Amino acid sequence: MSYRVTFVCTGNICRSPMAEAVLRRHAEEEGLDVEVDSSGTGGWHAGDGADPRTVAALRRAGYASAHTARQFGDGWFDRYDLIVALDAGHRAELHALAPDRDAAAKIHLLREYDPDAAGDLDVPDPYYGDDAGFDDVLTLVEAAMPGLLDAIRAGLKERDGRA
Repeated sequence: MSYRVTFVCTGNICRSPMAEAVLRRHAEEEGLDVEVDSSGTGGWHAGDGADPRTVAALRRAGYASAHTARQFGDGWFDRYDLIVALDAGHRAELHALAPDRDAAAKIHLLREYDPDAAGDLDVPDPYYGDDAGFDDVLTLVEAAMPGLLDAIRAGLKERDGRA
């Protein structure tokens, strides 16, 4: 059974689809059995593709992106091993939806996995800014990937009884 990870931001068109694309490629390159997707805390963009600036930033960095936005559902906690919020507001909204402590324990901030992150662990929303903001978000997402991959490897070992 695959290890299941979802990323959650506000509208699921900027930050979370970017993180999804980056993790998907790294997991595939390592041959990890990981399913990756993303969603938003709100449904404003449900059915839309990723923001064109997200797609452009990903392409500039060599990542593929095929995405349709959707809203995180309150009954989805059992679907995932790890739920990764992009900022503290998303984490708070997810905690409010969590049906119990086990579900809440699955929720983490992406930048928790970046050993060089200090203080504010939010990934800023680039939506109202220029293209450079999307590149900055991609830099933050990529910085967290080694730590996130370590956590996924540990989760896979634990689940497989090899911890």
